[in-house]
Amino acid sequence: MRSQEFTAKTVEDALKLALDAFQVSEDAIEYDVLEQPTKGFLGFGSKNARILVTERYNPIKAGEAFLTKIFEEMHLNTRIVIEKTEHHIVYNIEGDQLGILIGRRGDTLDALQFLLNLVINGKGQEKIKAIIDIENYRAKREETLINLSHKLADKAKRTGQKVILEPMNPQERRIIHMTLQDDKRVNTYSEGEEPYRKVIIVPKRHS
Repeated sequence: MRSQEFTAKTVEDALKLALDAFQVSEDAIEYDVLEQPTKGFLGFGSKNARILVTERYNPIKAGEAFLTKIFEEMHLNTRIVIEKTEHHIVYNIEGDQLGILIGRRGDTLDALQFLLNLVINGKGQEKIKAIIDIENYRAKREETLINLSHKLADKAKRTGQKVILEPMNPQERRIIHMTLQDDKRVNTYSEGEEPYRKVIIVPKRHS
């Protein structure tokens, strides 16, 4: 959080200087009056107002600053577009050659998202769920998992044997479970410890 002193003829003028410098609205800052202005005597000994302005902690901006710093360290030219939904804050990352941020099946992206959530929820305020998406990767991955679910459910029913999927994160396992929850041919459950927990697809036995 930024803190800075500002001086002007009045407290109000000093506050305006602070808002212009920080490029924020008044509800995003707190300030203390360090010195009230004085007129002096016959024009001598007058003093300006002096205030100390502190920017309130903004978890969304803190997350953006965290990601920006990482991308700069990696020498990546990116643009962060933040979207607020009912349940999440989505950080959409745009730019060129961003595959390095996704990693194998999204491993790097998930690790970065985990760190982001630690950053924005580190001040004890109401918890916020943050999601990072790159070039619509999340939606594409979800579509891939849905198609995979149906194919493996077909395989389980055809062979009569359970099908064990590769380890997935909780969000991806949930997609598998939700996709097949109404499939009358199979059941699903998860097995193992994180980060190696897997979805198991088992054919239903009909008497």
